[in-house]
Amino acid sequence: MIGQKNKEFEKKSKKVKKTLDTYGQKALYLGMKNKEKRMDSKIKHFNPMALREKYSIGSEKRTNPFSSFWADNDWNTRRTDIIDVDEPVKKGVDHIQLAQYRRAISNFVNIVTGRSDIPVQFQSRDSSYTDGKKVMIGSKIDEKNFDPVVGLALHEGSHIKLSDFEFLKNLENNIPQEIYIDAEKIGYSRFDVRDHVKSLLNYVEDRRIDWYVFSTSPGYKGYYQSMYDKYFHSAIIDKGIKSNEYTNLDWDSYIFRILNLTNKTRRLDVLPGLDKIYNLIFSNGKVKTLTSTEDAFNVALDVYGVILDNVAILPQTAEGNKMMNDELDSEIAQALQDLDTENYHRERNGLEPMTPEEAGIPMPSSEDMLPEQADSSGNPPASDVELTEKQIKQLQNALDKQQKFNDGKPVKTGKLTKKDAAMVKTMEDAGVETVSAGTSIEQQGSYDYHTGEYQTSYKGIEVIYVKKLTQSMIDDSAFPYLLRQRYDWSEPTTWLTEGIALGTKLGRKLQVRGESRDLKWNRLDAGRIDKRLIAELGFGNERVFQTTFTESYADAFLHISVDASGSMSGSKWHNTMKSVVAICKAVDMISNVDVAVSFRSTHTSNRRSYGSEHPLVLVGYDSRVDKFNKVKKMFPSIYPGGTTPEGLCFEALLKDIVPTSNDRDSYFLNLSDGMPMFSGKDFSYYNENAINHTKAQVNEFRKMGIKVLSYFVGDSNYNDNSYMGDFKKMYGKDAEFINLDNVTQISKTMNAKFLEK
Repeated sequence: MIGQKNKEFEKKSKKVKKTLDTYGQKALYLGMKNKEKRMDSKIKHFNPMALREKYSIGSEKRTNPFSSFWADNDWNTRRTDIIDVDEPVKKGVDHIQLAQYRRAISNFVNIVTGRSDIPVQFQSRDSSYTDGKKVMIGSKIDEKNFDPVVGLALHEGSHIKLSDFEFLKNLENNIPQEIYIDAEKIGYSRFDVRDHVKSLLNYVEDRRIDWYVFSTSPGYKGYYQSMYDKYFHSAIIDKGIKSNEYTNLDWDSYIFRILNLTNKTRRLDVLPGLDKIYNLIFSNGKVKTLTSTEDAFNVALDVYGVILDNVAILPQTAEGNKMMNDELDSEIAQALQDLDTENYHRERNGLEPMTPEEAGIPMPSSEDMLPEQADSSGNPPASDVELTEKQIKQLQNALDKQQKFNDGKPVKTGKLTKKDAAMVKTMEDAGVETVSAGTSIEQQGSYDYHTGEYQTSYKGIEVIYVKKLTQSMIDDSAFPYLLRQRYDWSEPTTWLTEGIALGTKLGRKLQVRGESRDLKWNRLDAGRIDKRLIAELGFGNERVFQTTFTESYADAFLHISVDASGSMSGSKWHNTMKSVVAICKAVDMISNVDVAVSFRSTHTSNRRSYGSEHPLVLVGYDSRVDKFNKVKKMFPSIYPGGTTPEGLCFEALLKDIVPTSNDRDSYFLNLSDGMPMFSGKDFSYYNENAINHTKAQVNEFRKMGIKVLSYFVGDSNYNDNSYMGDFKKMYGKDAEFINLDNVTQISKTMNAKFLEK
């Protein structure tokens, strides 16, 4: 008697053990169900997010207003701890968000330029530039610098679309000889002239291509403004413009004032001819219409002419006269000419040009080369703004930064560690993105002390959507709850070999789907004449026609969605995967059926930060693009873990699910062992809300003409428990219970479905 009771107790204990999810979602669910029976249905259940919201800090100030409407800039920045911690949690690199940023930037460039052949490449270094064929962007992009990086990419991409790089390569030869002669009179060499004209051309050309984007795609103007704010505008520049710095009659003063003509604090009266220069480039506050690089070049020459007319003649000294007047030493002159030629080739090879001093050519001292201040009649208006020595140095550094940008030199956008760069590359290659889901689900928010009620919201949650499984994702442990490196290959994988064997048998049966047969019908009133019946014409038989019907199966697509939560581990997982492998193998053997397999789990973006969890759906196999060998190679690295964000993952899949059409049958097969449950940042997903939301997504599949089949994976003790009622509520009356020991019957069921007419 005692032995019998012990056996019953062990049986019940075994049953309870199997019902417990690794993360307790089933226990919580049953608790909620029992609580509902004891409480009035109008009483709201406790929402653990409400307490956290009470002690949380609101979202940070948006740093990128132009991208905030589509990008979740505070993906992992908000503090969500219930209790205070002594040490702040250090935020790491958000590889998923960074991968999305990169993808968005590439799309922006393609949209604005109207060209899909302009590649945007990201490098581990911190420099961003264009070589005339592609746009290179430094690796590190975050919510703080996203907008200016977008602006920079658009700017460089527009250069590739609109600028004539061949003309720029021949710039020295395109400059009229009289310009060289006029410049030589005031002490400028051919090398100086080429640099000056190039800088002016770059400025005018930048305004031309930027105005093109402003006028054709005004919605992107904000990104450009962010770029200017980062690389051109600053408090020290504004102060320098207001001061009497850079008001000498020399090149440095003119280029400083020209580079800042778009600054609201510009002063057109501090240098002679500066107002004329402004009117050469702008009209009524807008860039003049210029249609080509050559047009911009002609404007640049006009601007340079104004500068040459007003720049003071460089003072002549004994040494200077020897080198810069008409009696220049022939050897020095030849050396300067040779240096110009060498620098031309150095620039074409991506090298910095050499100065005469670096080349060992004797030149006047810096003091001798300083231009004279304008005479009393040309003094600039007095200014109350005076800069300290420190501020003057800061201004010089800011000007250097502007000149480098204007000259097309690489600008710094930040770099990543090799490890982070590799992870971002992994996310990019896998097509990882985030999809907003659950926005229809009411969330209990912060407590209103005035009304005594909790505020409600419909914020939703971002679902991580991985479009394709790659080996690098496994190697880099990109999603540790789901993907793990197989260090111990001695672990049994019999489900793989057994699944392949079962799939081979099913595939042979399914061969009939790819075949067609002709059925002939004769003695008809219409159709083609049956030659064999022609002799019966005129003898009262006019039904001498025949028709041939071709019987075939429509193409089919099957999407298998597998619950990969922690409670699916052990024999459930092995048997489920055996059935999935079998279907994949069978489909691989026929021509008109395709199959995709996705797995549902969760991911924590920052393990040290509570509330950084997100639903995860990963497409592990797609026969339309993958070989079956991928199943054999990668499926053994997929392990169950995490919670059960059922309907949230379904909602993310909606955008790529294949609907039924006239020439294609579409099926959706779900495999799971429990009720939907998930808890993330300010988001709760359980009980009736989760059940109803999952049901809604399943109904969306059916509206698309997709046949939905769902199997509850359990054991013999599960068959009559309370789960099946809610399971059928979500998936319909066709939802079935599958014993974990007989889960392979799914393969047989799908075989029958595929062979239905």
